[in-house]
Amino acid sequence: MVSCEKNPDCRRYMLITCAVLARECYHCAARSPNAVDIRIVEQGLHDIGCDKMSAALQREIDSVDKKKYEAVLLGYGLCNNGIRNLRAPIPMVVPRAHDCITLLMGSRAEYQKYFDSHPGTYFRSVGWMERAESNLSNPRSTTRTMGIATYDEYVEKYGEENAQYLMQTLNDHLKNYSRVAYIDTGIPHTESHERAARHWGRANGWEFTKINGDVRLIADLTAGRWDAEDFLVVPPGHSIEPSYDDTIVKVGEH
Repeated sequence: MVSCEKNPDCRRYMLITCAVLARECYHCAARSPNAVDIRIVEQGLHDIGCDKMSAALQREIDSVDKKKYEAVLLGYGLCNNGIRNLRAPIPMVVPRAHDCITLLMGSRAEYQKYFDSHPGTYFRSVGWMERAESNLSNPRSTTRTMGIATYDEYVEKYGEENAQYLMQTLNDHLKNYSRVAYIDTGIPHTESHERAARHWGRANGWEFTKINGDVRLIADLTAGRWDAEDFLVVPPGHSIEPSYDDTIVKVGEH
């Protein structure tokens, strides 16, 4: 464990991250020259709407001891504006990323390159396979609050044939996907996660492929290498705002 008391070059950070990136964040924090404490937040926040997600993350930030840490690090992308309006009394650092796939692939350019050459790809990783919640299993999710139910609930209420039709209709948003890409970031894990992703893709009738990821952005985040090309450093009291351009996020008003 890094001791900042004995190392004048060491910095102490609090990293707040989505559970999907838990393994990658612990891996990078353990190798950082800084003392990085980690707070894991449930993946299900993505399903409750951007305003509620932002409010939940703000509560996490507000509980950070500003006297103990020199900065708050966010293991999130913009995530459908889920980090919009977040602010802290100490510097806050966030990657310039639309979502966690950029963090798993190592750069916006690498993600965009793969996305452009392989349209219709659904991305998975070890964190997605072991940590992600179904939005139907989350009573706070937007899907649930809209009254959408599970297959078994539809069977009980409408019968099996009608339930099959309803589920097919509700899953229509997946019709444009044809491939599941499992991102292997090189973090040690069991092969069962990859097999689960392969099985999930097969169940949807999709092609399966495995691609190499890169934890460079997470490593740089925890090491304090905050190049302006890849990271936004938010001054104390200022907010995170979407930039609506290639930089993705910008500093908002005080």
